[in-house]
Amino acid sequence: MHTNIKKTTISNCYNIFTEAIQRRAFPGAAMGVVWGVPEKRERIIQTYGHTTYSRENRVDEATVYDLASLTKPLATTLAVLALLKAQRLQLTERISDIFPLARDSFLHRVSIKDLLRHSAGFSAHKPYYLELLRLPEAKRKEALLDLLLAESPAYEPGSGSVYSDLGFMLLGLIVERKSDWELDRFFREKIADPLGIAEKIFYGPAGPEQTGTTHKKRIAPTEECAFRKRLLCGEVSDENCHALGGVAGHAGLFGTIGGVLEMGVQLLDQWQGRKEHPGYLTSDLGRFLIRQNIPGSTWGLGFDTPSATGSSGGRYLDPASVGHLGFTGTSFWIDPARDLVMILLSNRVHPSRENPRIKQFRPLFHETVMESLGLA
Repeated sequence: MHTNIKKTTISNCYNIFTEAIQRRAFPGAAMGVVWGVPEKRERIIQTYGHTTYSRENRVDEATVYDLASLTKPLATTLAVLALLKAQRLQLTERISDIFPLARDSFLHRVSIKDLLRHSAGFSAHKPYYLELLRLPEAKRKEALLDLLLAESPAYEPGSGSVYSDLGFMLLGLIVERKSDWELDRFFREKIADPLGIAEKIFYGPAGPEQTGTTHKKRIAPTEECAFRKRLLCGEVSDENCHALGGVAGHAGLFGTIGGVLEMGVQLLDQWQGRKEHPGYLTSDLGRFLIRQNIPGSTWGLGFDTPSATGSSGGRYLDPASVGHLGFTGTSFWIDPARDLVMILLSNRVHPSRENPRIKQFRPLFHETVMESLGLA
């Protein structure tokens, strides 16, 4: 029975991925699916196409993708959970308690919890890199903090929710301030190493000089960057993260399909009370995975939940599911009611980020998987 399910899933997904590559939604992609309780668990990893349209390097399980905003839940949010366990941070703590300069800002009344649920009053994005790149690298984090604290509110904090890179940039700085560690080291040693996957999901190098020719063959390139005037391969797509040396709270993670799938499975098992992570408490994680009571918002704390209509996770996800999208063409969804984890990694921004076809593919992918498994 399980063998037939696997063959059906692979066959159905092969068709939709082949069509997506032909339509140039992306040059290639990797999918990972796990379903069932541990003693009856099934696992599929399948790869499709190539890392570029020149078809030089095939996508395989070792292909590394820029995970983009999957950094927010998988690195920064889990780092906040670790600091909660270590009692170095409280969700109710105000930004002005951490950075005294915030007392003169609208952020004086904003908490860590507000940042995590995208209700802090920040706008979605600002091109800080234009200013940061004029400065020596050693001064950029301090300058970023000044820029964030000088922002005007886009809306009254707590009154609504706007998905924001800015809030997670600030959270990244807070993790470093509270831990006295660089964010990439904190993620590696406190989050990834205990799971044995630090070689499969990690903060990437800052620029092309740090990415050797051999490694580039394993990495799926992203866009021809008009600002940097080169094809990006192994350096982060996000310009603000690039200006910070490739390490930030909102972006910077790279990973393989196996690494991201393993993180998703671990989160599912921790959520279901089957496993513990040594870095943070399962009880705290459970609180983060519940949708917050913010008007018009689908956000938990660092994790998203399905929209009632038009969800990227398709029509079938249980409302209690959690997930997140990445701008480069990555995503994950975890459905606790079905003990199901679905991961999609692609470089849909190659060679141009002006490619919206992933929007139609994401729900199709999730619906196809769930129909094939008899979980729809």
